[in-house]
Amino acid sequence: MQSNDFSQLSLHPSLLDNLKTLDYKEMTPIQAQSLPPILEGKDVIAQGKTGSGKTAAFALGLLNNLDVKKFRVQSLVLCPTRELADQVAKEIRKLARAIHNIKVLTLCGGTPMGPQIGSLEHGAHIIVGTPGRIEDHLSRGRLKLNHLNTLVLDEADRMLEMGFQSALDLIFSLCPAQRQNLLFSATFPEGVKPIAKRLMTDPVSVEVASTHSNDSIDQVFYKVDDNRHRSHAVRLVLQQAKSESTVIFCTTKRDVQDLASDLKDYGFNVLALHGDLEQRDRDQTLVRFANKSVSVLVATDVAARGLDVDNLDAVINYHISSDPEVHVHRIGRTGRAGGKGKAYSLFAEKEFNKIGRLEEFLNITVEPSPLPDNSVLDQPIQKPKMATLQIDGGKKQKVRAGDILGALTSKGGIAGSDVGKIQLSDNWAYVAVASNVANIALKKISEGKLKGRSFRVRKFK
Repeated sequence: MQSNDFSQLSLHPSLLDNLKTLDYKEMTPIQAQSLPPILEGKDVIAQGKTGSGKTAAFALGLLNNLDVKKFRVQSLVLCPTRELADQVAKEIRKLARAIHNIKVLTLCGGTPMGPQIGSLEHGAHIIVGTPGRIEDHLSRGRLKLNHLNTLVLDEADRMLEMGFQSALDLIFSLCPAQRQNLLFSATFPEGVKPIAKRLMTDPVSVEVASTHSNDSIDQVFYKVDDNRHRSHAVRLVLQQAKSESTVIFCTTKRDVQDLASDLKDYGFNVLALHGDLEQRDRDQTLVRFANKSVSVLVATDVAARGLDVDNLDAVINYHISSDPEVHVHRIGRTGRAGGKGKAYSLFAEKEFNKIGRLEEFLNITVEPSPLPDNSVLDQPIQKPKMATLQIDGGKKQKVRAGDILGALTSKGGIAGSDVGKIQLSDNWAYVAVASNVANIALKKISEGKLKGRSFRVRKFK
């Protein structure tokens, strides 16, 4: 192809027209390399950093291959976490807006089984889900894959890390032998290769450079003495950076909890994200961080998979990852969509071997920078500009984002510019409002009505 314009592809006209309305002008490198073989029906292994456009690449492929008149499961997308599955399903629905009567169904653990069973009885064209829940529905005969033509593994490496091998084996065994297989991920360690060899026939390999330009991400390295010094160093970095949104990556759940508790004791607005959290707590944590009502998120790599945050200012590596590709994946969460990001990494003497691998992988020389002066700790800690309200009503109660916005901005309410993200789930709604008018917003919703009904509402502290 002579250009990276989507119009050069053999996509259905309805998909091309919708891409124009979404202002998708040019393909990203991974889309330009993977979409032509995908549209030819070939198996594809594609590797690219977070934010490279992987989801749109496989989504356009499976949508182009879809026969809407045949109301049965034709595509299955497997994701390691519910958050990533929700994100993928949302992108597929957006790209499919011009296709009438298409049904995309999300099947994930941590959500009630009843509604999923009911939805499966009504059928679907595309299933997006986590391996454990998909395995459950398959083993109980609720889900049939007899007519599947496209199988997508999104972030296969993390699925193996999370112990989904047996679930994947069952799912693969119940898929038709004749199908297209697509593997998309930020990293492809050794454990994924046997899966690729087992699933795929003469796959086309696509790899977009995993390194980041210094124009988009500024990497800074700090040498520390021990874990106590690490925690102190994090405080110094946070106080100097004054970022609205910072993710701190830790290797273990224990480190996540200890660091989050430590920072909270010092007055930082911080939440922890790790695998031991209940699903509802995970959802609320992600919502509050994404809508800028929490400034700092401390997380493990697996828990943060599928984290969808606009304009993430900074990433801090509490420990250097032993895998350079994981390091790249972490820092790739900032400096996205043309923005400028910062990545701070802490390392001790015993981690010099990790630094060496990182230098070789990124073709850089790591020169430790001096930590910020302790005087920054005398400055007041920056508080979030937004606060989150939770309303006890969602899609099932017919509550819409417009209803919430209207209620907040009606007579005696707050300005529209003080309303941030509004996110709806089945039985809940979350709305971000400016912190300085949060109590007014709380009163407005609690004393007013939505859809002619009163709903309970609370403000997260």
